[in-house]
Amino acid sequence: MKYLSILFISLFLSSQTFSQSTDLAEKLMKSHDKYRETTLTNRRFKHKDIQPLITRRGSNKTYEISKVAESFEGRSITMIKVGNGPRKIMAWSQMHGDEPTATMAIFDIFNFLDAKNDGFEELRKTILDSTTIYFVPMLNPDGAEKYQRRNAQGFDLNRDAVFLQAPEAKILKALQNTIKPEFGFNLHDQSPRYSAGRSAKKATVSFLATAYDYPRSINTVREKSMQLIVGMNRNLQKFISGQVGRYADDHEPRAFGDNFQKWGTTLILIESGGYAGDPEKQYIRKLNFMSLLTAFEAIAERSYARENKDNYEAIPENGRSLYDLIVRGVTVNKDGKSYLSDLGMNRNEVNYANATRFFYSAKVEEYGDLSTVFGTEEINASGLVIENGKVYPTAISSAQELKKLNAKDLMKQGYTYIKFNSSENDPQSLSIVYEQPFHLLKNGKTPSVSTPELGSPGTFLLKKNNFVKYAVINGCVYDLENFKTSKGNGIAE
Repeated sequence: MKYLSILFISLFLSSQTFSQSTDLAEKLMKSHDKYRETTLTNRRFKHKDIQPLITRRGSNKTYEISKVAESFEGRSITMIKVGNGPRKIMAWSQMHGDEPTATMAIFDIFNFLDAKNDGFEELRKTILDSTTIYFVPMLNPDGAEKYQRRNAQGFDLNRDAVFLQAPEAKILKALQNTIKPEFGFNLHDQSPRYSAGRSAKKATVSFLATAYDYPRSINTVREKSMQLIVGMNRNLQKFISGQVGRYADDHEPRAFGDNFQKWGTTLILIESGGYAGDPEKQYIRKLNFMSLLTAFEAIAERSYARENKDNYEAIPENGRSLYDLIVRGVTVNKDGKSYLSDLGMNRNEVNYANATRFFYSAKVEEYGDLSTVFGTEEINASGLVIENGKVYPTAISSAQELKKLNAKDLMKQGYTYIKFNSSENDPQSLSIVYEQPFHLLKNGKTPSVSTPELGSPGTFLLKKNNFVKYAVINGCVYDLENFKTSKGNGIAE
């Protein structure tokens, strides 16, 4: 009876703790707009854009700011220390230059720590009194400058933990050696086409409790990673139900995450994926803000220790089951014969304006039977015939002329391509070009005359009884019976 009583009390206290954690998560999500760093709204921000945000905290006693290294091209790498507690945490973002979602969330957290009289005084005190957190918001500033994964040497920093030939990798290893953090947060972005398991749901956030050896052993260091992730997953499920994934934990001996775990730091790898209608990852940034703060509280109070590590394995493993668009069961006419096919298309980002902006470039990436995968958007093309669109006979010479064209009327007539004879290269004019729902052909380029197939541009018509039902321009769908346009979907090539 005594044992049962203790067990009951333990379970009751655990359920109370978990309930309080999800309540806090909800409060943080609702309050995020108050702390959101308004100067960071476009993912392609640069090193120079975050320097004023760091500098303005130089006189604030909450922070200890230090330049810890320089990148290969000479940009400063800064560490910001907060808190005075015994439990050391190290968090770094943008070791891949084109993975900035958590960087935005880190500056939101700084705004949160700066605030007063907002109802979160107890949380701030708990975190700052019980932990010391060492933030490196942008480990790879050279990669961020070009919005590319690798550093200026061409190294993937997350595969340089042993070789240590990149200055950015050397400082990360040196910081681990000197700080000896109990916990580490390795903050990344992943492809928006990962699915949570074999499902149609995007893996909006994914986790990994990295393995420190090939047998994927679980010692007390790694067990804490799993326990902390279990709690973070529970909080996230309130906002992105079924959209949390888990990476396969195969050991990668060159990776920092695996090595931090081996060096004695409990490592939590977080990946920000995709969320419908959130191309700049502003909602996912909000999820990062909430997840990190609740994790810091769990570390401060050691509440993660009540979690069952076995629940980590219940998080569905990341799958590659998603395309941006799937057209299902369309009729293809080729060489005098007809047959059915599915088409899977993805819209990939292409940088321009010194990697401060991007446009999409869509291709047909899979062709045939796609019954085992899913589309973020899907068209049931049963009874529809796929055809290439026509080239509009009048060439356009400026972005302003392009704005005057009636997209719906042209698509109804079967026009999908427009000749664009312009030398305009300034970002503003190009933005207008990419906002228009057209596939522009520059410098005399001509479209393919064959039926759309594997490797083709994602531009074509879907017809029924010889009338256009859908126009697909650069992988974006326009329903001619319920016509709507959205910005940023055009292409000029």
